[in-house]
Amino acid sequence: MFATGLDSVVSWAGKPYPEIRTVGDRDGSIVVVPVGSVEQHGHHLPVATDSILAEAVGTEGASRAAADDVPVLVTPPVWTGYSPHHLPFGGTITVEHGTLVTLLEEVADAVLENDFDAVLLLNGHGGNASLIESATSTIGVGHPDTEVLGLTYFDLAETFIDDVRESDPGGMAHGGEFETSLLLDLHPELVREGRIEGSLSDETYQRAAVDLFGTGPLSVYRSFDEYSESGAIGAPELASAEKGAEIFDRLADEVADLLRSIHHENEEESETVCDTHDE
Repeated sequence: MFATGLDSVVSWAGKPYPEIRTVGDRDGSIVVVPVGSVEQHGHHLPVATDSILAEAVGTEGASRAAADDVPVLVTPPVWTGYSPHHLPFGGTITVEHGTLVTLLEEVADAVLENDFDAVLLLNGHGGNASLIESATSTIGVGHPDTEVLGLTYFDLAETFIDDVRESDPGGMAHGGEFETSLLLDLHPELVREGRIEGSLSDETYQRAAVDLFGTGPLSVYRSFDEYSESGAIGAPELASAEKGAEIFDRLADEVADLLRSIHHENEEESETVCDTHDE
């Protein structure tokens, strides 16, 4: 458990089990499973950054959707990710690729015992992205009557991030302007502002991604110590709490809008099934 208040209306962990089942029994019900990592984020950000942010964005988005009567709960985060490329810096806890896929499958199996109509894997770590796609497929095969979805939360910022960022492409990478701004807004006590230091990516392949939003078609594996002496990549010195507040608000709106769509889609499907059975 990281950022989520147990008293949140959408907190799975803060509810007695009958209340969880009551939410799950509603038509179009959704459970959000944040997925993060514990890995180095430079000298200035906590190692739980990805888990903290995935949970915070998911919880705020779910709270906004719940205010519109969407039946949704957010589980505690799956806090370990696939992060072998960060091990040289220390502080990183990683598991094998297949182990994490299996863990997500088993978590989904358990939460769906509570009759939810949809499950959303909300990822916060770039190194998990392809793994989330795989788990979405395998969970979907195992639960053909459930809507199974996967998403990396920061991809939702693609449409608006140029309105907020000051850095050039490369500045919003690992521990850069984007993540540092969000932590300065949400948990400034966890940011070591006197130790902010990042390096711009020196990727040699032009078709590879340069930061969270400068995506390219080419995947490249490198240990992170080949990119940065501090472990942070980007321009964290351009971060601010004000930018973080704007990014967080707009991300939460995006998640809430997605959850409303998932709810309406599955609510209509439940009604169709009921009508068919009535006939």
